[in-house]
Amino acid sequence: MNFLPTAEQLELQRGVRELLDARLPLERLPGGFDPGLWRALVDTGVFSLRTELELELADSVMVFEELGRACVPGPLVATSLMAGRADGPVTFVDAAESPLLVPHLETSASLLVLDGDDARLCVTSNLSGSVVAEPVDPLTPLHEVAELPRGEVVASGDDVLRLRRDGALLTSALQVGIAARLTELAVGYAKQREQFGRTIGSFQAVKHICADMFVRTELARVAVHAASVTCDDPSVGDAARSVAGAKLLADEAATVNSRSCVQVHGGMGFTWEVPVHFFLKRAWLHATEFGSADDHAEALAELL
Repeated sequence: MNFLPTAEQLELQRGVRELLDARLPLERLPGGFDPGLWRALVDTGVFSLRTELELELADSVMVFEELGRACVPGPLVATSLMAGRADGPVTFVDAAESPLLVPHLETSASLLVLDGDDARLCVTSNLSGSVVAEPVDPLTPLHEVAELPRGEVVASGDDVLRLRRDGALLTSALQVGIAARLTELAVGYAKQREQFGRTIGSFQAVKHICADMFVRTELARVAVHAASVTCDDPSVGDAARSVAGAKLLADEAATVNSRSCVQVHGGMGFTWEVPVHFFLKRAWLHATEFGSADDHAEALAELL
C-alpha cells in the first residue's frame, strides 16, 4: 500500500488551491458565504469526487485540506457526505446536542440529522429558529431551533457509524489546512515585522514557535492521509482507530497553531483587522464537530 499522494491527487489539490486563491483571498473572508464561489466548487466537482467522479476518500481529503486552508465559509462536510442524495448545500446537526443549533440554515437546502443509530435528510424550507447573536465562528451563522423535522432516513446502523467516521476525517482534513495556513501566516509575518532593527523571524524564540507549528501540521497531515487510505482499504488497518487518532492530532494542530500564530503577530494578532482570528475561531468550531477530543481519546483507548 502506497501512502504517498499520487501525481493526479497533487494536481487536483493544486487546481483547487488556485481556484480558491483567486476567488477567496484573505481580504474577502469577512464577506462570508459566497454563492458564486460555492457554484464554482460544485462545478469543479469538489463535493462529488466520490460519486460522479468515482474517486476515493483520500482524494476528498486532499481537496478538503485546501478548503480548510482558505477557510471557505459554508456547510462543506455534510454536502460532501450527502453528494448524490441531496441537491444544494447540506448542513449537519447532531440531534443529541442541546440546545439544537443549526449552522448555515439560511444558505442550506437540506439538513443531515444524525440521531442515534439513524441518519435523516430533511429540507430546511419550513425550518426556522432564532438567530444566535454571537456565534463562535463569525463565518458560521447559527440558528437555535426548538425541534428538528423527521425527514427521510438515509442511513442506519453501521452506515451511520461510517458517516460519522467519514465526517470526522473530512473535518480533520479541514483542520490540517487551517494549521498549514496559520503556519504560512506566522512565517510570513515573522519575515517582515521588525523589532530592534531586525526581523522578528531572526529571533530564536520566534523560530522555535514557527518550527513547532510546521512539525505539528505535518504530523497531523500524515495521520489524516494514512487514515484516509485505511478507510479506502480496510485491509491496511483499523479505520476507526486511525480516524480517531487523526482527528485528535488535527484538532491539536489547528487549535495550538492558532494560538501560536496570534503570539507571533503580537498585539496585532488580537485585532479584527488581522485575518488570523477567522482561522482561530474556525479551528475551535471544527474541534467540536464529529466528536470532541475527549470522545476520540476514549474511542482510541477502547480500540487499542
